[in-house]
Amino acid sequence: MKRILDLILSLVAIALLLPILALIALVIRLSSKSTAIFRQERAGKGGKPFTFYKFRTMKPDVEPFGPSPKSGSDPRLTKVGRFLREYSLDELPQLFNVLKGDMSIVGPRPLYVSQMAEWSERQKKRLRVKPGLTGLAQISGRGTLTREEKLELDVKYVENMSLWLDMKIVLATIIQVFGRKQIYEQKYSQSEYTRGQKEP
Repeated sequence: MKRILDLILSLVAIALLLPILALIALVIRLSSKSTAIFRQERAGKGGKPFTFYKFRTMKPDVEPFGPSPKSGSDPRLTKVGRFLREYSLDELPQLFNVLKGDMSIVGPRPLYVSQMAEWSERQKKRLRVKPGLTGLAQISGRGTLTREEKLELDVKYVENMSLWLDMKIVLATIIQVFGRKQIYEQKYSQSEYTRGQKEP
């Protein structure tokens, strides 16, 4: 049932948002003179790597392995990229990941393959399900949470997952996105930011 809903919701969303997706891609290409879509390897269900999509939000000449933006004032963000991040529009290409079956609408956010070696056995439970566009951690504090807090919320989602919980998470995500709340990380240390590959 979850997969059927993922297919239906991703197809409907892509059909409705296709003009917006095309417009965003065009604006990124014209404003930054670089590719509109950013691709990166992430860990999927069972730790299996897959190609993760998102709209490019950072300047093409920045350090590709530098830390992720901590605030909207990060000079590496383009003007368009800053706007996309504030409304989470940079994540929309992941609808195609959902359609392909790499991701689900709801689930733990996909992290770097290299990070799996750092997780405890309990934290690895997050790999029992497909990663999602949004999840319990994203509606429970988002950028204000530490890495450990996010991983624990991911595990709690896996232990308590249901279609009803998914519906509540989707609704809460919509409210949070329009409110532009807790977008940027606040508690991560510099060493935690620099682990693994980051978006150029």
